[in-house]
Amino acid sequence: MINLEAIKAMTLGIAVADAMGVPVEFKSRSSLKKKPVTEMLGYGSHYQPAGTWSDDTSMTIATMESIARLKRIDCEDLMRNFSRWYFDGEFTATGEMFDCGGTTTSAIIKFIRKIQPLVYGSDESYSNGNGSLMRILPVVIYLYGIYGKDFNENTLRKIHEVSGLTHAHPRSLVGCGIYSLIAVQLLEGKPMLESIQVGLTQAKEFYADSAFEVELQNYSRLWRKDFANLLEEEIKSTGYVVDTLEAALWCLLNTENYKSLALKAVNLGDDTDTVATVAGGLAGIYYGLEEIPKDWLSKLQRREYLEEIATDFFHSCVINEVKQ
Repeated sequence: MINLEAIKAMTLGIAVADAMGVPVEFKSRSSLKKKPVTEMLGYGSHYQPAGTWSDDTSMTIATMESIARLKRIDCEDLMRNFSRWYFDGEFTATGEMFDCGGTTTSAIIKFIRKIQPLVYGSDESYSNGNGSLMRILPVVIYLYGIYGKDFNENTLRKIHEVSGLTHAHPRSLVGCGIYSLIAVQLLEGKPMLESIQVGLTQAKEFYADSAFEVELQNYSRLWRKDFANLLEEEIKSTGYVVDTLEAALWCLLNTENYKSLALKAVNLGDDTDTVATVAGGLAGIYYGLEEIPKDWLSKLQRREYLEEIATDFFHSCVINEVKQ
């Protein structure tokens, strides 16, 4: 069952974790070990005030707004919203778009120029950044409102389609699929470890013996029994989709509350905001709104705006649940 608090927790869980990471994005792990993040900071890497969220949250809420307004997933409208964010500063924390990955930028430019209708995302192997993984969670929740836990090939195809708007390589599609199946288990109310294990098992079943099977090899460490016990130095926190998914899940498996999760993710360094975003959305669903530190929430830019979008999005999900 989807409820409003869970949607708000997901939305704010993403935005807070994102904002925690923005000031230290690109900083090395070694430098953060010397001076770790312990609170919400401002005026760091992007010289933004404390509580400012990045493209991760902007593209997430742009997705939510489109779904809520149309009561469906419309890829053309999603791209229009992404363009409004990129060119006009809509769906931002401060009215300014200050960061965007190259693959996403290229896709938006293709959309504006109408190069190929609905084929904007690159399917080149060098275009496997985390730019679709970071924004896919609202799509999962909306589809969950229709299908419940019974995700199937058609459902994953929709996940792939939305990912492919910016990141169309099979590796990125599989990453979004794995993440989605884990999220569904959390929405079902299962414990974190069980959710990850069941989601991974389902992903292997879905993608084995298919055109995507070869891409599972890139994520093979996730199926290791000792994955959660890997040393921190064995975890990479770059913008590569495989690294981001591994780092986010590793952080979730090695923490017991939202605060420690966000801090662990951010202090891994490198792509701090997105690793934290990917982990923070799942943590928001799992731990709930009450577990997000109030002092962090008090510094979050445009919190009321985020909650309004979450509320509108919730109502679109409720319509789906009634249809079941």
